[in-house]
Amino acid sequence: MSERSKDELIEAQKQVIGVLFEVIKRLQANNDLDEEYFQIISEDSKNKTRLNEIIVERTENAEIVGRLLKELEI
Repeated sequence: MSERSKDELIEAQKQVIGVLFEVIKRLQANNDLDEEYFQIISEDSKNKTRLNEIIVERTENAEIVGRLLKELEI
């Protein structure tokens, strides 16, 4: 294997690791938001604004995870 091929392989591996790290970070953020969401619901709170913010952020995280995983398919 040529030196250039090795360098390209190492770069590709770094990119995959970076994408997977971001996926894990986003999924963990959604888990944290789930916990907060259920706490707010269980308190029978009228804090609808925060619930809406959580839903928007969870949706955004899920969309980003989907895009990142599609990048890995290429």
